[in-house]
Amino acid sequence: MFHRRIGTLLFALLCLAPAIGCSENRERPLAPGAVVLALGNSITAGHGLPPEQAWPELLGRRSGWQIVNAGVSGDTSDGALQRLTPLLAEHQPQMIIVEIGGNDMLRQAADKQIAANLAAIVDLARQRQVRVALLAIPRPSALRAATGRLEPAAFYADTAASRGAMLVENAVSDVLSDGRLRLDPLHPNAAGQLALAQTLDKSFRASGLLR
Repeated sequence: MFHRRIGTLLFALLCLAPAIGCSENRERPLAPGAVVLALGNSITAGHGLPPEQAWPELLGRRSGWQIVNAGVSGDTSDGALQRLTPLLAEHQPQMIIVEIGGNDMLRQAADKQIAANLAAIVDLARQRQVRVALLAIPRPSALRAATGRLEPAAFYADTAASRGAMLVENAVSDVLSDGRLRLDPLHPNAAGQLALAQTLDKSFRASGLLR
């Protein structure tokens, strides 16, 4: 009888395990028409391109979300943090997508400081019940961009894990690692912006955030 009970329990746990695995890290869907704030720098602003070719506009068309492009060329994580409170008050978003930190790394800011600013951005949004998706940014390297693969800085994953934010780890790195998708080593061209929007769309659908 004892062994039968153990066997029954193990069977039940095995049956339950896939359901648990599917439920972990799943996001509640964000409805069409939801306001989403894209907080970033020149990549989000669509440097060198018409506004309608920047990834926030392209993702908005795919998702049905109302995406507010709050990209500012040259901005840093500190600048984005300072801008966030009035942006939240003005637009009342349900989610923010954060693409920031590349200019900090170009200026050789300490990883610890960038991570602290990212954490503060997430905390500020979460205090207002606003969900956050972090886009990991690769360390700028003209040589690596020309000859190899750019890798996202590790502090993005650390910050997302410690703050419970969604992480899109390779979207920006994939674009900036491909010369066919770049205007220059730091900025996507029109095809790169489209690829970025497509990757975000795919990632958000896989997470359950977008249906």
